[in-house]
Amino acid sequence: MAEWKSEEEIGCIRRAGQVVAECHDELRRRIAPGVTTLEIDRFVERLMAERGAKPAQKGYCGYPFATCASVNEVVCHGFPDSIPLQEGDLVTIDMVADVDGWKADSAWTYSIGKPQPAAARLMEAARRAMLRGVAECRAGRRIGDIGAAIVQEARAHGCSVVSAFAGHGIGRSIHEGPEVGHTGIAGSGARLEPGMVLTVEPILVAGDGKVWIDRDGWTARTRDRSWSAQYEHTIAVTEQGPMILTCLQSAAGHAVIP
Repeated sequence: MAEWKSEEEIGCIRRAGQVVAECHDELRRRIAPGVTTLEIDRFVERLMAERGAKPAQKGYCGYPFATCASVNEVVCHGFPDSIPLQEGDLVTIDMVADVDGWKADSAWTYSIGKPQPAAARLMEAARRAMLRGVAECRAGRRIGDIGAAIVQEARAHGCSVVSAFAGHGIGRSIHEGPEVGHTGIAGSGARLEPGMVLTVEPILVAGDGKVWIDRDGWTARTRDRSWSAQYEHTIAVTEQGPMILTCLQSAAGHAVIP
């Protein structure tokens, strides 16, 4: 079941979202060939602590790190490690910040150095698909509208959507209702209402989208070894439209997708 948030509670989630956005902004300047995902993980945990936040993923269902770091064919939940990133790699860094018990979630795919043309196209397709999904987070629309828009955008770019993983409500808990599928039928599913806070986080791949899980019980990778890209924001459904809570914000006001 969905949990509706007040304006004050959305503001609390937004504060956590600001921490996540600052972490990603810093990573854009730090990720480079030779850097390890374990170094990234430690940096994020330190920066969150400096901002008065905690990494909500660490310890969640036994997960041992502050971030998920998914390289190339890993679609999500990859463990940070000490292997240096190489020129041309793609890495998705997914993180959840907790500020005073309220949580915000965002993932971003980074290219290590200049991406190969196919990788650049995949990243752009994933970014566009996420934004198409975000644009559907309007009062009166339905959950299925989000997935349908994402699939339409992915297909336009010759990509597949990984259907094994979904977005979700978020607030006091990392995962709340409703589940937000990234494939769907327009006009189906729960109706979106003001006060809902959701994540939109489609994973796009160049292959068929089928995945398997490593022996660690977490790391998910494509069966055909095709590469993946993912972008995610935490979104509040408002009367004025979708409000992104995990992007850098000025004191001027909220970021609302027109």
